[in-house]
Amino acid sequence: MTRALDGREKTADRLLKSSANKFYDPEVDIDWSAPLPDGSLYQLEHRCSLYGTHLWDRLTPEQRIELGKHELASIASNGIFFEVLLMQLLLKEVYNSDPTTRHVQYALTEIADECRHSTMFARFVERTGAEAYGPVPIVHRLGKLLPFIGYGPALYGSILVAEEVLDRLQRETMADERVQPLVRMVNRIHVLEEARHVTFAREEVTRGMAKLSKTELYYQRWLIAAVSFGTVRSLINPRVYKAVGLRPREAWETALANPHFQETIRWAGERIMGFLQESGLVGAPGMSLWHKSFLLAK
Repeated sequence: MTRALDGREKTADRLLKSSANKFYDPEVDIDWSAPLPDGSLYQLEHRCSLYGTHLWDRLTPEQRIELGKHELASIASNGIFFEVLLMQLLLKEVYNSDPTTRHVQYALTEIADECRHSTMFARFVERTGAEAYGPVPIVHRLGKLLPFIGYGPALYGSILVAEEVLDRLQRETMADERVQPLVRMVNRIHVLEEARHVTFAREEVTRGMAKLSKTELYYQRWLIAAVSFGTVRSLINPRVYKAVGLRPREAWETALANPHFQETIRWAGERIMGFLQESGLVGAPGMSLWHKSFLLAK
């Protein structure tokens, strides 16, 4: 007997069909042997963490491109870290749910997408010759806790913060011909496939928020604020600055105080923060963490 589909199942069914019709295999769809043109950017200069600072003024044009490359390698390798956590969280959902539902089947499909994306980011970092920086050690250790403490709308909201911050940064570079062709192709693939993941997660946030008690709401607000703070602060590993001869601690402190960098983070998170505020996930007791993350202006 055919099962009648409710709203949640209809969304998952539609996303399953979209996934079947349009997906990419980075091993096939990207020419990893193509040259990396000299002088092309990896990261748009105004999005680099030191842009507009005295340290930026000391860098040569070549060093600025090099810093952009290493910052993007940091973002990509942290992207792998986020994707691995996301897959663990989705597998936790699958473990406790009916595999014959469209919802679980789409969760499995998303896990397959994220496996390909992680491989793509890894190949990208390898191709650039930069280091796979990943998160700082404390974030790497704390990340092990997330599959145990993460659930509910904060789980999906945290996924959205990581995905949508990266999405907005990547959309800006996709069609900019000053940027390396390889970077543009990697970003294009990720943006197109993540659009389905965003739809899935946003609907789960909306459904989950409708079921929360007041006590549970406080925990969910704290959890998403804490995870989002860790996510944003992890994007640029301070060790990237060594690549252009800068002292990591001095450069990282300069970046954190840089109004251009703060505005980039706020801009990148603008759309998802609007959604999270409307949903009720942004509020006490997490407000100080939101402000420290730069996702919300003080």
